[in-house]
Amino acid sequence: MMRIAMWSGPRNLSTAMMYAFAQRADCAVWDEPFYAAYLTATGIDHPMREAIIAAHEADPTRVAAACAGPIPQGKSLFYQKHMTLHMIPGVDRSFMRACANVFLIRHPARVVASYAKKREAPTLADIGFVQQAELFDEVAGWSGHAPLVIDSADIRANPGAALGKLCAALGLAFDPAMLNWSAGPKPYDGVWAPHWYGAAHGSTGFEAAEGPLPDLSPDYATLAARALPYYEALRAHALQ
Repeated sequence: MMRIAMWSGPRNLSTAMMYAFAQRADCAVWDEPFYAAYLTATGIDHPMREAIIAAHEADPTRVAAACAGPIPQGKSLFYQKHMTLHMIPGVDRSFMRACANVFLIRHPARVVASYAKKREAPTLADIGFVQQAELFDEVAGWSGHAPLVIDSADIRANPGAALGKLCAALGLAFDPAMLNWSAGPKPYDGVWAPHWYGAAHGSTGFEAAEGPLPDLSPDYATLAARALPYYEALRAHALQ
């Protein structure tokens, strides 16, 4: 029995990774468990805000208990797709000790370029890099070792090899079914999927390796530069 808490910011290949794990016969998945709680607590305006709060559990205490509770559907593996920015002060993080915590990273220039297409004028807090580094340090502190880190660039460069290394590091057998899924919406998508998951719904597997970093406007280039040290700090621990 294992719970995997996969920690990333938005636009980090996180939905594709959830789809990959959902292909395993032994795995249940949960899409951004704390999203409704985050929106409720912060009052922040996100696309589909009211629909998200109406459709998903907004009490962070109940969400945390479920993250550490019985694995759904009688499965032996529970993959939880978490956004680092949802772990705002006051949210009980003790559930993380019941999970194998993994950190999914992506170069901030790519994150900013992708995020800005879906929601204008993101801030450093919106893209989750600072929170990701803080959570990484927190897990390292109580576990006594650096938690697992995987870079989306490595996944896209060679999905089979990257996921094989991740599974091995988690003590799991790699399942080749993780490399492909059917196109279209999934029953385990969050209600926000119509706004955010267009590319994921059009995919049937991981996309090819990305090319050069995108050109950014001056404001977005500044934002990416502010996030870069946090990315580089975790990149130093990425699975090789």
